[in-house]
Amino acid sequence: MTVYLRKVAGSDAKEFLTLMTTSQSLHKPWISPPLDPRTFAAYLTRVSQPDHEGLLVCETKSEKIVGVVNINNIVRSSFLSASLGYYIGQSYLGKGYMLEAMVQVRDYAFTTQGLHRLEANIQPDNMRSINLVKRSGFVYEGLSKNYLYLSGKWRDHERWATYDARTSLSP
Repeated sequence: MTVYLRKVAGSDAKEFLTLMTTSQSLHKPWISPPLDPRTFAAYLTRVSQPDHEGLLVCETKSEKIVGVVNINNIVRSSFLSASLGYYIGQSYLGKGYMLEAMVQVRDYAFTTQGLHRLEANIQPDNMRSINLVKRSGFVYEGLSKNYLYLSGKWRDHERWATYDARTSLSP
């Protein structure tokens, strides 16, 4: 195992913000991660809610933060679903860390969180992300027009999902 997941904490601010600041060119226009103490504090507040979870992807050998996977909009009851947001630091791109993290997140969401479905919504031109979810076992479900407001514009997104085959039809 080259990476592990752990919950984000306030003490991660400096390392996290440095990684995100130096990775801005990789992330634009796909996402807008926290880049300063104020937006990091807002991020911590959001992921501390029961319907969100922020998981840092950390390199096992060095324990450095290499990326993040957020489990967003967790819905319980008959839906048992959530959406994912994820991004890696520029210097860790192409090392297989996010693929390994996605497998771990799926296991965590389906076993520990008891979810049945995870969805990733990806802008159609973001081929790195599409290739990642394909390799992670997600299936294409369709296109959502004007789905999310990012970087000052409503953007189309492809819907990709994966399911826990172990769950029955009833929650």
